[in-house]
Amino acid sequence: MPLQKFIFNPGINKEGTDYTAEGGWSNGNLVRFRQGLAEKIGGWVKYLSSSYEGTGRKLLGWTAVDGTKLLGIGTRSKLYISSDSNYSDITPVRSTTAAGDVTFGATNTSSSITVTDTAHGASLGDFVTFSGAATLGGNITAEVLNQEYEIEVLSDTNTYVITAKDTSGATVTANGSDTGNGGSSVVGAYQINVGLDVFLNGTGWSVGAWGDGAWGSSSALSPLNQLRLWSMDSFGEDLIANVRAGGIYYWDTSAKNLGSDRAVNISALAGANFTPTVALQVLVSDVDRHVIALGADPINDNATARTGTLDPLLVAFSDQENAAEWFPTSTNTAGSLRCSAGSQIISGLRTRQETLIWTDVALYSLQFIGAPLTFGLNLISDGVSIIGPNASISTPNGVFWMDRKGFYQYGGSITPLTCTVLSHVLDDFNADQGFQVHAFVNKQFQEVGWFYPSGNSMSIDRYVTYNYVEQTWAIGELSRTAWLDEGLESFPRAAGYDGAENYIYSHETGHDNDGQPMNNVFVESADFDLGDGEQFQFIRRCIPDIKFTGDSGSTQTINFVLKARNFPGDSLSTDNTSSFTSSTTKIDTRARGRQAVIRFESDDDGDIGVRSGVGFRVGATRLDLQPNGRR
Repeated sequence: MPLQKFIFNPGINKEGTDYTAEGGWSNGNLVRFRQGLAEKIGGWVKYLSSSYEGTGRKLLGWTAVDGTKLLGIGTRSKLYISSDSNYSDITPVRSTTAAGDVTFGATNTSSSITVTDTAHGASLGDFVTFSGAATLGGNITAEVLNQEYEIEVLSDTNTYVITAKDTSGATVTANGSDTGNGGSSVVGAYQINVGLDVFLNGTGWSVGAWGDGAWGSSSALSPLNQLRLWSMDSFGEDLIANVRAGGIYYWDTSAKNLGSDRAVNISALAGANFTPTVALQVLVSDVDRHVIALGADPINDNATARTGTLDPLLVAFSDQENAAEWFPTSTNTAGSLRCSAGSQIISGLRTRQETLIWTDVALYSLQFIGAPLTFGLNLISDGVSIIGPNASISTPNGVFWMDRKGFYQYGGSITPLTCTVLSHVLDDFNADQGFQVHAFVNKQFQEVGWFYPSGNSMSIDRYVTYNYVEQTWAIGELSRTAWLDEGLESFPRAAGYDGAENYIYSHETGHDNDGQPMNNVFVESADFDLGDGEQFQFIRRCIPDIKFTGDSGSTQTINFVLKARNFPGDSLSTDNTSSFTSSTTKIDTRARGRQAVIRFESDDDGDIGVRSGVGFRVGATRLDLQPNGRR
């Protein structure tokens, strides 16, 4: 019987059965579909060799007036700006003590230092920087004390514990001479409280720390009892950042020095007037350049101050080109509007000529209309929402987002996307951690996607992508907690981790996993048969059509796997696994079954020399199929 050619339909299809998806691909990992063919995705390397504190949740790239490229990183613990080979900590300070308010206590042979500061307001994991301290008399010198520390034990509202260290980070142990308390000049500068790495529902049981509040009581939305999410935007060459349900902060690029200065609350800006004290998200409008605070606290009835209480449906905006002025008058464009549908704003996204705002039950469009109202707020649709604050993305083909029921596109009207992996995603998705979901775009490959936590995971471990030009879907396993597409750099950047350390990675760079081979790369077909399965088939050889695209030349090696079964309810048995290279002409096989599956995968058991630098595209596979009787 002549060879049969198989060119499988592009995209992963898991909505039907393995048999009804015949002619397509049914599973894959770390592959994409481009121009109708499956190929391995690009690799990644560390953007900088240094790590940073906390899970990265937001990335923003922008440039200073002098052309300096800047990268903002918002994490569970910190706010950073990178402009060269380092991460500069610009985390705002929430409070600074008076001299002498802080005292220290050490114990002989222990590295634990007890810090006393009445009503310190700190949380476990917070960071504080001490200055003005004198030696305790022995190993705990002034140099040891006068630096930044992380709070490791929260004893009570007046005391906490740190671990003494030298300036290199090595632990220092107190001796018998360390009997002092640091003197009367100690000052503690407390950075804003850290947040959580997981999402907790905003009210009721399990919110906040154990024992915090009465049984069954509600917890007000707060940056302390919630997943730490940042929103960031550029205001000219400056940075505006907001901790969800917390304050709004400002970094003045021309007036501040990286490495020594910190971002400040917008209330500290010159001319600050009625600036919001809390917000759910901050962004800057297109062209007209108003700072918009979603879920801000309103101005009180007497117009004397902000209330300090978050209004989860309020949309407040500053005067045009003025991040400091928020009190509306007849001579400026500051003001506020309120969404009428829903209980809280979940997300906002600036697009061309409008800002989209999702509540928990509706989608709105905020558009600049000029004086006297400044903005118009129009309901686009109710009955639609979004899974989390970062689950939408703007692309050349419109806006895409994810909610609890599926995926959507907006380009003037809302279109639900037909998704061939929808059940695969939603049936194994930790919906309680939906606020961790973040959308991304990879314009080079015309892809949008979402990183999300699978059903048993409390953190992001999977992704789903959609090619918005070819309308194909792909799935995979990869942990990235924030993403920034190419623009200022020629490659996307993403936040991830290596063991316990957090890094920014440069993606679509090479073909490996940060210098190591990329494992568990595969694409697997749906079941196919001979004559609708009327006869068993014997497969005796394969002529692969693989284009190796990696940078390690003729040594690139992948595996061809052939599986078979007799009935759809049977488990697949692996009849053949053969490694091959660009010089392989054919693969001899011996497989018999009513239905068969082919799979191309990385050679994870091979020598590192043939696994590194491997890239591949799958073309038209030819199989020598022969009838082998009936049963």
